[in-house]
Amino acid sequence: MTFQPPTRQTHPVEAYHQAWTLLEEHDPRAAIALLDTAIDAEPTSTSLRTLRAWAYFQSAQLGKAEGELTGLVDECPTDVWARFALGRVLERQSRYADALPHLRLAAAMSGEPEHETGVLRVERRMAESGATSYDDLR
Repeated sequence: MTFQPPTRQTHPVEAYHQAWTLLEEHDPRAAIALLDTAIDAEPTSTSLRTLRAWAYFQSAQLGKAEGELTGLVDECPTDVWARFALGRVLERQSRYADALPHLRLAAAMSGEPEHETGVLRVERRMAESGATSYDDLR
């Protein structure tokens, strides 16, 4: 797909589809540029903000991903994907004590093996650091 520079006339639905394709093509920075413009037009769009959070994660802009995902989780605490993604972002920052509650909730809500594996991975990293509980890392 040829990247079309974002314009104010790009409909948010079209921006979402173009950004999705850019992420599939491993071009998260172009996806972010497109989504930023779309979100300016539709600031309350959860789907656009979710996709931008994923693009931030893919481009290792972890602080921005954390901010976006924290907002999404605050707005909808039962959003399993946002909660799991927030846990992964915190894990990538080696903030295991902060990540673990989000990963545990996502695993409990979904029962997905990937989510359960995330919990085990973070618990193992915490144990390797000598923490006996996630409170020890705070």
